[in-house]
Amino acid sequence: MAVKIEEKNNLTVCYIDGEIDINTSPDIKKAFEKLIAKKVPKIVINLAKVTYVDSSGLATLVEILKNMRTYGGRMRLTNMAHKIKSLFEITKLEKLFEIIEDEAEAITTFI
Repeated sequence: MAVKIEEKNNLTVCYIDGEIDINTSPDIKKAFEKLIAKKVPKIVINLAKVTYVDSSGLATLVEILKNMRTYGGRMRLTNMAHKIKSLFEITKLEKLFEIIEDEAEAITTFI
């Protein structure tokens, strides 16, 4: 699992590669703690290379979103594989997160 962070159009775009599970969640949390400490206002998380998410991975993403909301930050998830999007729908988390199909759209429509 790897997290790559880039700046695009005054936004922070994060690329997660691999699984988001009980083994990788602490590393993901650590990567995002740095961004949250800086109070980054807008983050797009590209999940195109994420192959699996378990319940601890979902909890980590919810925690990141919750921490961002404490200072008014916003987060969007993009490029989800069908099975990952289905997981968000089954757990009703698609109502909590802003999920956009395409990274370019997520960036250009982020107001």
